[in-house]
Amino acid sequence: MTTTGKQLFTTLDAGGALTVEIAEASFPQPTGNQVLVKMEAAPINPSDLAILTSAADFENAEYSHGKVVAQMPEPFLSGQRGRHGQRLPAGNEGAGTVIAAGDGDMAKGLMGQRVACVPGNAFSQYAIADAMMCLPLGDHSAEVGASSFVNPMTALGFVETAKMEGHDAIIHLAAASNLGQMLNKICLEDGMKIVNIVRKQEHVDLLKGLGATHIVNSSDDDYMKQLRAAITETGAFLGFDPIGGGQNTDHVLKAMEQVASSQMDEFSRYGSNQDKKMYMYGRLDLGPTILTPSYGLQWSVSGWLLTPFLAKAGMETVVKLRTRVQQNLTTTFASHYKAKVNLEEMLTKEAIMDYRQMKTGEKYLVTPHT
Repeated sequence: MTTTGKQLFTTLDAGGALTVEIAEASFPQPTGNQVLVKMEAAPINPSDLAILTSAADFENAEYSHGKVVAQMPEPFLSGQRGRHGQRLPAGNEGAGTVIAAGDGDMAKGLMGQRVACVPGNAFSQYAIADAMMCLPLGDHSAEVGASSFVNPMTALGFVETAKMEGHDAIIHLAAASNLGQMLNKICLEDGMKIVNIVRKQEHVDLLKGLGATHIVNSSDDDYMKQLRAAITETGAFLGFDPIGGGQNTDHVLKAMEQVASSQMDEFSRYGSNQDKKMYMYGRLDLGPTILTPSYGLQWSVSGWLLTPFLAKAGMETVVKLRTRVQQNLTTTFASHYKAKVNLEEMLTKEAIMDYRQMKTGEKYLVTPHT
């Protein structure tokens, strides 16, 4: 027995045409520990845009009902050679009701329940999901639970990573985002010191209202002075950067080194021996990452992805983190949305040009059955 419904697909051909379209799809009867979820809500996260829009030219794209074709420029076209010709689903996470289940005990136990899930094709009316990766929502709505995996688990993962690497303070850029607000709340709850970097005064005010102590506005003329003072007070030499392009990470590493050097008893041509590390976990800026030789030799820049972190952390830690999310869905891990769109509406020029900017506090929610 199969179920049919509408689903979003994205295809990039070797000539540079990126086609995003809504099409009819078939969903098989789940087996084993799989469940079939009738998707009710799915957020558009920055991680979704990597295959949904990437760097394609949607300003001059060809739009029709439920379909858009845009041109992908270089070097992004050749950089994604591995997906050329592949018709891919999109939508990392969402929430809905389990309408069919495999014969596994965990799957059968979810039958009829509303769950949050991570199917990888959440921009769809139906999705097959692994019961192990489903979170029962109880009386919570699909909207409340739709964003209960990627942002909450990432924010929790940052704190766990810091603890695993022996840090008691972190720095976070774009800190007024949904994820940033969650991270600030987690740090307050766990006693982890955090330096929040934002770009606007309204974001400073927002985080102050959430109890944040150390907030630095990168638009201020004395940004570096503020940043050095915050690092001195917190001892934060580990940072997380969702922006990627430009000199954001460079500036933070520079400030870290300036603080560390000021605390040295004697000069060293190699810089301080303080470990300084920045993790990049996103590419809000698709431009080149610029690093300058201004922080000695004891530093590193690395990528951070949620799935490898979860594998490294182990199942016991994952279960602990998931339970924490479930218990705090409407408080610490609450998400807010600027707009709701159905599958066809998310492919209009107005919507794409808006949500692909990934502005702080302006997340879109897709409701596939409306």
